[in-house]
Amino acid sequence: MAPEGIRYGDAATPEGMRIYAVGDIHGRHDLMAEMHSRIMAEIIEDRPADWRIVYLGDYVDRGPASRQVLEHLSQSVRNDPRVTALAGNHDLGFLAFLAQPRAEGLFARNGGEATARSYSVEIDFGSSEALSRGHAALMEAIPREHLDFLHGLKLSASFGDFFFCHAGIRPGVPLEAQSAEDLIWIRERFRHDPTLHPKLVVHGHTPMPEPEIMLNRVNLDTGAWSTGRLTAMMFEGKKKRLLEVVLEPSG
Repeated sequence: MAPEGIRYGDAATPEGMRIYAVGDIHGRHDLMAEMHSRIMAEIIEDRPADWRIVYLGDYVDRGPASRQVLEHLSQSVRNDPRVTALAGNHDLGFLAFLAQPRAEGLFARNGGEATARSYSVEIDFGSSEALSRGHAALMEAIPREHLDFLHGLKLSASFGDFFFCHAGIRPGVPLEAQSAEDLIWIRERFRHDPTLHPKLVVHGHTPMPEPEIMLNRVNLDTGAWSTGRLTAMMFEGKKKRLLEVVLEPSG
């Protein structure tokens, strides 16, 4: 690796390993299930010596099927350690709401009602009494497996010349010293920094009309919940290839 950092074109996976990274899902189980099916079909057909699938976080909120997404991913992670799920700010916001329901938190203000609805629970955030009832119903409805999955989400993963996280990194800070806050929340300070990093950073968090492929980072968030477009990228050696599933927007 060059002392100044790694460039997109030079970043390579470990010998014999193929990696797929998948952008933000936000309750679009239809898109995620199709993407997972396509990825597994490629793996079965091409039979790479080793492989990984890395989901970049934000599985819940906004879209209509958060429960189904968590069910699918929790089973996938349990069934095969080569599938990795990283934490997004919305996933941790969901856990924060379950731990302490608040009408002004991330979950309440940014699509949490859709997550609750996927568990057949309606939550009224307008009064503390209604909020308490809705929270109790949601706690009753969510399976232990989903909670275990959410609590077990990793903040980052690294293979070869690639560093995977939800939002990005703080430039200039060693990868092993990155804060949880930055890994799931950072945006402009990271996105507008052109300097090379120790590894190519692959992330989501900031929805864009097209995937961003920069010298020092790759952003795979194409706003699946509203656009109906879920983006992933395959890495094998120095080879890199985009994959997309496009269906109707969820509304």
